[in-house]
Parts: sequence; C-alpha cells; structure tokens
Amino acid sequence: MIECKNISKIYLGDSPALENISFKIEDKEFVSIIGASGAGKSTLIKILHAEEKPTSGEALFDGEDIVEYKKKQIFQHRRDVGVVFQDFKLLPKKSVFENVAFAMEVAGKTDEEIAEDVPKVLEIIGLEGSEEKYPHELSGGEQQRVAIARALVNRPKVLIADEPTGNLDPESGWGVLESLIKINEYGTTVILATHDREAIDKLDRRVIVLKDGKIVSDKKKGKYELEEK
Repeated sequence: MIECKNISKIYLGDSPALENISFKIEDKEFVSIIGASGAGKSTLIKILHAEEKPTSGEALFDGEDIVEYKKKQIFQHRRDVGVVFQDFKLLPKKSVFENVAFAMEVAGKTDEEIAEDVPKVLEIIGLEGSEEKYPHELSGGEQQRVAIARALVNRPKVLIADEPTGNLDPESGWGVLESLIKINEYGTTVILATHDREAIDKLDRRVIVLKDGKIVSDKKKGKYELEEK
C-alpha cells in the first residue's frame, strides 16, 4: 500500500526535516505516527499526500512513486488519500449534509450518488439525525467527525488524520478516535499523526516514533514513548 524508501527532505538553509526515513504500511492497517513538534510528522504527511516532494528517496503508493506523478495522477491520488486536519475546515454556511456533499460535488458525483452515500457515511461516524445542523450548532468533536465524513465520502483507500484530537477535550477526542477505528474496521487504511499520549495508549496499535526527522522506534503494538536520545 504505502512504502517510504530512504526519504529525506531538506528545506533550503535548514536542517533536515526528514532524514533517511523507511517504513511500510500494509493495506487496512491502523498506524499512529508520533513525535514532538518539529519531529517531521507534517512534512511526512505532505509527502504522502503529494503536496511536497522529498529531496531524495521514494514514496510509493500501490507500487508507484508519488514523486513521479503527473497532475492528473496527483488529483486521483488525493481522492485515494483523504486528509483530516486539526482545524476542521468546515464551510460555516453549509449544513452537515451540505458540507459532506460538497466533497462529492467537487469529485463530479451525481445527485443520486450524493443522496445515497452521504447518509451512509454520517451513520458510520455516528451523526445520523444531524444532517440539517450547521457547524456552529455542533460540539468540537462533532465538527471533527463531519470533517472525517467529508474525507471519507469519496471512499479513499487511505485516511490520514493530522492531530484530529488536538483541540478537543479527552471525551470528545476519544469519540473521534472511535470513528477512526470504525472506519478502519470497514477496510480503510488509517494513519494517525498525533502527540496525544492518552489516545496512543488506548489504541494499542502500531506506533512509529519520529524524532528530529528520524524514525527512532516502530512497534506493532505500542504505547506513547518519546525516548530522550
């Protein structure tokens, strides 16, 4: 599914954001990538989403190097790899249904497809019955779940969640993580980038630890550990 081979990223006049990163994520895995601020998580996500190119190395998606993608391939790749951000990015004047439907409209889906798929996705994330509500009427956790639904509705192969619980209280944050677990159980590969210690410990899934742009640990079932080296 995803394989990074000796990925490095060096910004002009700066120290390496990523240095010789190598790992593989299999289809339908749930993997957490953790690290302190500046560890390289955001840079890695941008490379996997085809927003940045590595300075060296290969980033493979289904066996093809993302770096070599043409514009049309990049567009398709970003449908295959959905991203959820910490700040939700919901459209304030659109309802829950309309926010999720908008992602399908942009992808060229028909009204019939939208009418069928949006309710299904809202049910998966536990927001059935909230279709006509607006973002300001929702809690932070509910808003984040709408953002997840929007990323999920075009059926990506991979869902990347970038600090999805960063602005939430523990209870709301765990509700968001339960949605990600459920999505993973439906067969979507999930990559969670976070520094949420409690979330990592509860998940007890594979954990890749980044520090200063390097992988310092990769455990199949991990707890939150940032080793001082």
